Amino acid sequence: MVIITFLDDANKRRALGYLSGRFAFKSWSNGEMMVSEDVLSHLTGEGITFNVEGPATYEHLIPAVRDPAAPAV
Repeated sequence: MVIITFLDDANKRRALGYLSGRFAFKSWSNGEMMVSEDVLSHLTGEGITFNVEGPATYEHLIPAVRDPAAPAV
């Protein structure tokens, strides 16, 4: 899995429309999107421009399930 970002909102919307129903992906409000490496060639083939930020980290792969600042008991 890799993290990609888009140069503008139009490309991000096009990518979301293309990926939905075809590939698994995760998108965050900060503009990052996590996709598998084979998706990159499909996005390029559709003329969607993007930047590859690098491989997904553990924090990207595992969702946050609790608040790190747990209350005192």
